[in-house]
Amino acid sequence: MNPVIQHAPPAVRPRQVAVGLADRALSTDVNSLLITFALGSCLGVSLWDPIAHVGGLLHLMLPESSTNPEKGVTQPFMFADTGVPRFFKEAYALGAEKARLVVCVAGGASLGVPGESCFQIGQRNIATLRKLFWKNGVLIHAQETGGRTPRTMSIHVGTGEVTLKTDTGTRILAQGK
Repeated sequence: MNPVIQHAPPAVRPRQVAVGLADRALSTDVNSLLITFALGSCLGVSLWDPIAHVGGLLHLMLPESSTNPEKGVTQPFMFADTGVPRFFKEAYALGAEKARLVVCVAGGASLGVPGESCFQIGQRNIATLRKLFWKNGVLIHAQETGGRTPRTMSIHVGTGEVTLKTDTGTRILAQGK
């Protein structure tokens, strides 16, 4: 027999939780707004389960931990190949189910930083993430990737609304249910 979990309605002013570079935040608090800043070549990955009221935001930097296996262990959220699987497992431990997840992706820009164009970090991040999702049957609900503009990404845990802020303004990437 499953207990009935009642969630309070979202507050007028959500509690903001900043997600740092190479880190993630997960929450079941419907009054939380998870936000990460300055997604250049980095990727922001949000997930939301509307039934379990689990929301998460990941800010990853690089595609593969093979470039620095030690950091792949000590800082797994720095890399797509180590951080994404762990991020999803943590969401499942909070009650999220893959079939219900609304997943959004932003970032992967090419900002013209010296050396960045030859390494194509943003493009490699996007390719690695898509490959991981394809192999694991994860669908992307909405995305805004590439280009030359840094982005700030946020997700409201109570509503699932994902917003992006750039130098041209703020817009909704995904509307919650």
